[in-house]
Amino acid sequence: MGALVLVAFLYYQPLRSYFEAREALGERSAEVRALEHQKRTLERRLAEKTSRESLVREARRLGYVRAGERLFIVKGIPAWLHAQKQRSDRHGG
Repeated sequence: MGALVLVAFLYYQPLRSYFEAREALGERSAEVRALEHQKRTLERRLAEKTSRESLVREARRLGYVRAGERLFIVKGIPAWLHAQKQRSDRHGG
């Protein structure tokens, strides 16, 4: 009986360490999968932002025009929209 208790005592610490390490490995594996997913998402977003179309769209947003194009600045859109809404309200629209 004493030998059995001694063997159990000697195996307790290594088994406990093994199970703790296995649990930590599972947690780290989940973390790695989440980080890989985040990396793929960021790479896709970077590719989208560096495409020619997105660069042109961003340049347009900043007010740039291509050579030979005319720039038109339209002012008073909120007032025009408000007048259109009032007009449609009066005419039953």
